[in-house]
Amino acid sequence: MDAEATQVMTRTGQFTTTTVSWETPVRSRLAAAIDRLSGPLAELVERDANEGDTRMLVADLLSVGMNYSKYQDLTTEYRTGGESVDYAIVRDDELFAPVEVKGIAQDLDIRNIQTARRVAAEHGAEWIVLTNGRLWKAYHLRPDEDGESTRPVLIVDVDLMDADAHDRNIDALFHLTHEAVEHGRLETLRRWNEALEAAPLAAVLRSEAVVAAVREEVRRATGHPGHLGDADQVLRALTEDVIARGLLSEDDGE
Repeated sequence: MDAEATQVMTRTGQFTTTTVSWETPVRSRLAAAIDRLSGPLAELVERDANEGDTRMLVADLLSVGMNYSKYQDLTTEYRTGGESVDYAIVRDDELFAPVEVKGIAQDLDIRNIQTARRVAAEHGAEWIVLTNGRLWKAYHLRPDEDGESTRPVLIVDVDLMDADAHDRNIDALFHLTHEAVEHGRLETLRRWNEALEAAPLAAVLRSEAVVAAVREEVRRATGHPGHLGDADQVLRALTEDVIARGLLSEDDGE
């Protein structure tokens, strides 16, 4: 069977994804690294390790699990206004993502990436990674409508100490691996997340394909054979009764 078209089911059995030849070994390598580092991670949590010790575990996961070379892909050279980020991931000699590391017990929020945002803005990077070793967050810097500023949008959010989320953690962090970035998988995850926001999803719900599917399901459920204008009736019901009017652009309105 062609490996490019192999269908595999996740261990949770919740969905089916298509893997390609490079993906399986990358996921396996990442899972092995997370398993191997689970002991050191638990020890850091138990002794409330400082930022310096946390930084060493972060470097191990970035290099061993995500395949970023410590000597070619990771650097500590980026500074702005006397401040610096802990690491930076570079691709083709250009900044891809500043990596901000906090102490293992520190809570993470948007305030922790202010320096990283300034560094990213100065060098044209679109991504930021924030972690305390246990929690991993990846933000995309989405351009605002004015084109002069950006706002961070959370794309990856992982807690490595959540045993119930083991498979989801691997799947999420997979998108940050060297190979996944090279193959555009992080970018497609970003587009997927954006497409599930309210306004674009409202447009999908009003598409011809969705209207047809809803019409057929309602026909099946009611036994009604259909009538002239039933598709328009479904569209009107979706637009007026299901989708909030505020989500529709002026061009889409009545």
